[in-house]
Amino acid sequence: MSLPCMLCGRQDDCPEKYGEKKTLHNLTLHYNCLLLSSGIWQRGEEDEGIYGFLLDDIKKEVNRAKKLKCCLCKNRGASIGCVTPRCKKSYHYPCGVEKECIFQFTDSFRSYCWDHRPVQHVHSSQLGGSSHCTICLETIEHTPSYHVLHSPCCKSSWFHRDCLQYQALSAGLHFFRCSVCNNKDKFQNEMLRMGINIPERDASWELEENAFHELLERYQHCDVEMCICPNGREFNKPDSKWEILRCQCCGSKGTHLACSSLMKYNQGWDCTECKNIVCTPGKRSRPGSLTPSETRGHLGYGMNQPSPKGPRKSVVLRPIHAISDILQDLRLQLCRNPIYLLVKKESIWDSSVKAFRKSSFSPFHTIHVKYKEFNLRKAYQEHNVSTSEYFHLLLKSLENSILFEGSERKNLSMDPDALRDNLYFEAGRMVAVALVHGGPAPGFFSRTLFYCLIYEPQHVQPILDDVADPDVLQAIRTIQSCHKINSLKSAVNQYFEYLQNTGSLHLVQAVSDKALLVKDILAYHVIRRVQQQLESFKQGLKTLGVLDKIQAHPTAFWSVLCMKQEKLTAKVMTELFTVAYPEDIYTNRQSDTSFWIDYLEDTEEGSTAVSLENILVFVTGLDSIPPAGFNPPPTVHFSHRAVPAADRKHNCLKLPILPSYIEFCKSLDQAICKTLPKA
Repeated sequence: MSLPCMLCGRQDDCPEKYGEKKTLHNLTLHYNCLLLSSGIWQRGEEDEGIYGFLLDDIKKEVNRAKKLKCCLCKNRGASIGCVTPRCKKSYHYPCGVEKECIFQFTDSFRSYCWDHRPVQHVHSSQLGGSSHCTICLETIEHTPSYHVLHSPCCKSSWFHRDCLQYQALSAGLHFFRCSVCNNKDKFQNEMLRMGINIPERDASWELEENAFHELLERYQHCDVEMCICPNGREFNKPDSKWEILRCQCCGSKGTHLACSSLMKYNQGWDCTECKNIVCTPGKRSRPGSLTPSETRGHLGYGMNQPSPKGPRKSVVLRPIHAISDILQDLRLQLCRNPIYLLVKKESIWDSSVKAFRKSSFSPFHTIHVKYKEFNLRKAYQEHNVSTSEYFHLLLKSLENSILFEGSERKNLSMDPDALRDNLYFEAGRMVAVALVHGGPAPGFFSRTLFYCLIYEPQHVQPILDDVADPDVLQAIRTIQSCHKINSLKSAVNQYFEYLQNTGSLHLVQAVSDKALLVKDILAYHVIRRVQQQLESFKQGLKTLGVLDKIQAHPTAFWSVLCMKQEKLTAKVMTELFTVAYPEDIYTNRQSDTSFWIDYLEDTEEGSTAVSLENILVFVTGLDSIPPAGFNPPPTVHFSHRAVPAADRKHNCLKLPILPSYIEFCKSLDQAICKTLPKA
């Protein structure tokens, strides 16, 4: 049988209500009864007596309490008295709790009777009405009382006293705070004043046996969207491409090295959730339409669409990084080990897919390209095949493939066969590899597709230009042209089946409702319809860490992915090419260099038979400067040779030393024109 407390006389053993019950040297006491008694203080250490109360002091307090009668239950042992001067009420701790007295578990542990207890003063504008207790979510009236407490830090937050007390006992001093705004100091001070007991101990969830046992377990699971490990997501083989690397920020997500195109275990990797947090220093206004003046320098943000509507990565406040520097950093992953791609020039897309899927292919190796004839057994090697030229042809083929739709600015198409064959992943991978290995800028992504790469797709709103299907375009224009509710309802009936099947059907009660219809049709047709294709494409773009860089530096990648390259100028070409001479040639080098510069300037003015782009194609195979720059840098070599020639593999233009500018210009015109396609 449980012994009664020597102060309150009750046998209850309820730590939540009365504190822990302890017996020592024939003294049985509730902790709260002892702690709040008016005639005793903790004069010992924590391990002396009972919680620091010395045995002699406890006996004296018990004897003192025997002389005092509780004004509530009329029994003796009333060791607690109201601290208000001239108030003579004495009571047991349990009786005081039942009578709604206030006990302050701080400082000198004062007690207040029901007549003198502290109250909360709430502004009249916050009184009346009801809301939900933010702990138990039950309805609560906005009237401060003993059982209802108002938050000192959140004007609209109200709590049940019992809810707060149980939360405080569970959370302890270190974790008890406002459940709405997370304020700790102001909230705790007010709750202590109003009689909430906040024990100075660790949280209950930290006191459980083996509370942190799971922290000793290493996370072993591949969480990327498309795991390519043949043995499954749980498979982990150290020192191989199937070793699982954990997120360097949270450690609670993982990826196989191969699944994220990582080459080394010590290479950093961030999971999607952490990447969103790291890349989001604060809330920003919505991104808006990009005017031509804005697209070259930064992403303009306004109120036009398309516009992400949720928390997003900041674009405006990021320092602008040069795209060449970003891609050069990614090139540091590449090793010098060569890998040869044998592709057909006439079917470069299909043959490239096969080459990329070979087990010997690795995006981390230096890529060399060989073209082969239609007969697979009769392959030949062109010594002047440049990697940049190959990627130019590949991206041009990709732009015009079935994977994209649209005229100039492309969005992903919905091709189930291509999705099943994983071609969208291959397309993303090829774009990533092309950018890092010196290929040209794609320049054909639509603004909506670009936003879907850097934001969550559900926060992106497409525009009318994104629609390539003429039937869908006609439906949208029909709905947009409605200026009366009857005509709008007629249009809805006309396209009822389509709207219902695409989840775009809404009840229309006003002409303004057509905006919501159009918005949902666009979102479905351009984004939701190709959600799987988009995710597969993004997985491919993660190769070599390209997608991470796009999301971290969207300003730099905007012009690369979405804008056609600017026209070349003579000044740009002069700075691009380095002029060199063999050591055994002694001639008027200044005159030869002047011929080259004059030729570039005349070409820009249209005085020669070619264009600056023709010259660059003649030397490198590209008509624009790739985002990562040329590797090796283009050079001009003067020598005693008969005609100009180009070595595309080394980006080298070999020019003859001629006595006059007219001869120089004529010879270069003829050499370049021979390589141009016939009109």
